[in-house]
Amino acid sequence: MKQAQAPTLAAIRAARERIAGAALRTPLIRLNSEQTPAEIYLKLENLQPIGSFKLRGASNAMRLAPEAALRNGVYTASAGNMAQGVAWSARELGVPCTVVVPDHAPQTKLDAIERLGGKIVKVPFDEWWQVIISHRYPGQEGLFIHPVSDTNVMAGNGTIALEILEDLPEVAAVVVPFGGGGLSCSIASVLRVLRPRAKVFAAEVETAAPLHASLLAGAVRTIDYTPSFVDGIGASSVLEEMWPLASKLLDGALVVSLQQVAGALKLLVERNRVIAEGAGGAAVAAALTGKAGNGKVVCVVSGGNIDFDKLAKVISEAQ
Repeated sequence: MKQAQAPTLAAIRAARERIAGAALRTPLIRLNSEQTPAEIYLKLENLQPIGSFKLRGASNAMRLAPEAALRNGVYTASAGNMAQGVAWSARELGVPCTVVVPDHAPQTKLDAIERLGGKIVKVPFDEWWQVIISHRYPGQEGLFIHPVSDTNVMAGNGTIALEILEDLPEVAAVVVPFGGGGLSCSIASVLRVLRPRAKVFAAEVETAAPLHASLLAGAVRTIDYTPSFVDGIGASSVLEEMWPLASKLLDGALVVSLQQVAGALKLLVERNRVIAEGAGGAAVAAALTGKAGNGKVVCVVSGGNIDFDKLAKVISEAQ
């Protein structure tokens, strides 16, 4: 498998111009809480038109794709958010879109995919993960947009870092939910050039923390994966093609419990009136542990696509 390549700063800056008509410049706000170990800020990607940062990468990749490559449509593999980003962009370009989803994908995300005109193919988790690894789904026509390792997707993701640095030049650390590494590595690639003293941490949940295990071992490790309400991040292993980037660019993986994520979701609703899905809450939960440092810490609230009944249940049970 070919190693993923981090986007250049020039490519990320070009992506910013390219996606300006699709993705929003999202606000960076202070977490309204008096008892935090750091000055915690929230990068509100849940406010994107599809409720997730994934619109940035999907828009950039598809606007760069040659017209001939789009002739038979596009497809991706996603638990929901990248699916919406690709479906949104496909609708904009007038091409068909198919999404391969794991069997545990939340209904609220599936409904959104269909509203955007995407065709859904639901498969068992292991089969879905194989699509991520192999970059193909047998029998499916069209251009495959990889949700993680596509360099043009990562360039779109990296535009978040440009905005963070403009709004908070003195940022000390950024905490990013870790799904496959496409978001965290793209943000880190910008900061390594423009703010090298800033650290970039991956946030993982204890039921699905392959990066933490791999960093401890110094090589990719497979872990037991347990699905939970934190459905936007986590897998049984780190992608081999992303491991060189993640191990080089990231300053560590901060692992939190489901209860800590639930508490963070509750805090966001109560104090900032922010609705976040589990992945976005994981970044905040990780910052609240103090392990990201005590300076100005930015948490990427990666998305807000969570079923309201599920959110109500999670925060009602939070301690």
